[in-house]
Amino acid sequence: MRFAHLGAEPRIHPDAVVAPTAVVSGDVTIGPGCQVLHGAVLTSEGSPVVLGAHTIVMENALVRASTAHAVHVGAHTLIGPMASVAGADIGDEVFLATGTRIFNGARIGARSEVRINAVVHLRTVLPAETVVPIGWVAVGDPVRLLSPDRHEEIWAAQKDLDFPGYVFGLDRETPDLMVQLTERYGRSLSRHADDRRLD
Repeated sequence: MRFAHLGAEPRIHPDAVVAPTAVVSGDVTIGPGCQVLHGAVLTSEGSPVVLGAHTIVMENALVRASTAHAVHVGAHTLIGPMASVAGADIGDEVFLATGTRIFNGARIGARSEVRINAVVHLRTVLPAETVVPIGWVAVGDPVRLLSPDRHEEIWAAQKDLDFPGYVFGLDRETPDLMVQLTERYGRSLSRHADDRRLD
């Protein structure tokens, strides 16, 4: 399903294949030879989403740009089932395995691998050919790779990256943080009320 959003329509190369149950919304460019499988969602929320040639987005993956963070995915990259990419820059020939999570402002170098259920956190930079092991967390620049049992170290690095401030423009110490966050974000998402289905 294709949707016009915020005055922009998806651009899909004639050689690309997009499953009928995939959702492509707004300023999304899908390059030649790409495959977007069933249930995948590619949505532009104010900045573009661009897939390079021969990229594969598998079932139920989410690729989302925000107003402040575009998504660029290089050529010959695979985004696995149930993976999530939000406002990140992904290099060429990258493998994002099933269930991976890539957060806003992250940059993943060419030929890197983010393995099953691993996380690349906010504003984290993976140099080319980095491997993030199954279930591990990559955080920071320079990057630290931490196993999930090292929560205190992950949180120490993650806290300084300031997720609510960087993504939502809100101070973590705001007493009613979630009230302000959900109301502000809800207003932004309500812009979909005017979307127009194209197919």
